[in-house]
Amino acid sequence: MIKLSGRLLLLILSTAILSFGQSRMEAGIFLDFLRISQTTTDNIGLGARFGYRIHSHVMLEGELAYDYGLNFDEAYRNITTGDLVAIERTSVGVTHGLFGPMVQPAHGHFRPFATLKAGFIDFRLSPSLLPYSNVVSSVLGLRTSSVNAALYPAGGVEASLGPVGLRFELGDEIYFNSGAHNNLRITFGPIIRF
Repeated sequence: MIKLSGRLLLLILSTAILSFGQSRMEAGIFLDFLRISQTTTDNIGLGARFGYRIHSHVMLEGELAYDYGLNFDEAYRNITTGDLVAIERTSVGVTHGLFGPMVQPAHGHFRPFATLKAGFIDFRLSPSLLPYSNVVSSVLGLRTSSVNAALYPAGGVEASLGPVGLRFELGDEIYFNSGAHNNLRITFGPIIRF
């Protein structure tokens, strides 16, 4: 009777572990690093993501991140002469939301992946101290259109033990504001599969 109970318990545990390996959903939080090319700032923030497996090797994911405001020197130039008029300390914060497919094996403890997501990136700049009509900012495009379309090709790896793991991702968050702007983005954080 004890041997039968032990085998039954082993069968239940192995079935539960296998069911975690075939989980359909995944959620996680992450630290977010974004290098903004136009302002040359390294923004760091927090984010969260949720994914749903629609095929054995494809998961649809959505994520939202908030990067805290950092200061940078914003140059102002005279429109007619092009001369530097002033330099002002400006703060920039970023909110970005992305959605798209992630291609990844459904099984294993070490799973590489690739993703292509689209969405938005919203820049929050501190108010300009020079509201003159004959002066233009070095980041005028971000000031006149702070919410921009974004495209995010990336790759990375997930390592897990059962339903809990860690995820590392490296990509290029491209936003479109008077042309395409490439920005290095790195995320790292825990995940749970269910």
